[in-house]
Amino acid sequence: MEIEERIGKRIKDLRNKNGLTQEELAARTELTKGFISQLERGQTAPSVSTLQDIVECLGTNLSEFFSEDEEPEIVYRKEDYFENEDSNGNIVSWLVASAQSRSLEPILMRLRPGTSTNFDKPHDGEEFGYVLQGTVRLEYGDKTYTVHKGDSFIYPANKPHSVASASRGDAVLLWVSTPPSF
Repeated sequence: MEIEERIGKRIKDLRNKNGLTQEELAARTELTKGFISQLERGQTAPSVSTLQDIVECLGTNLSEFFSEDEEPEIVYRKEDYFENEDSNGNIVSWLVASAQSRSLEPILMRLRPGTSTNFDKPHDGEEFGYVLQGTVRLEYGDKTYTVHKGDSFIYPANKPHSVASASRGDAVLLWVSTPPSF
């Protein structure tokens, strides 16, 4: 599709979205209905200043008009996860590859018996965890909590915090941080 056709289609879509006829858009932009029709069919190209007037009348700006919003990825497959194993055999799986561009970051954490995460320094945001297997010990500020399989926790991340396995076997938890910090 040629650039003129893409511009014309975008103008027509925005005009329809705003419930305007070609004649109404022409009147608001001091153009002719025939010119608007030619634009929408990709038969002519407007000047930059004319295009700016049109898109402003349609409730947007040139930057938004030309942005090509890609549909965000919705489903992430196991083969897309990024995994890291530390020296203790703990495994952290980042479940969403593009989480840094999102407002939250989900990870799956497998802690070996007797091991823990490093203490995380206070930072903005919140953290949530759900224990899928075993038992964990949550250190938050100067308090310690025991969290069993099926239990969850949530806290503002404004105090030092860490999680340790309190199980004879592996402890597995779903961890969600907002904003992403891992």
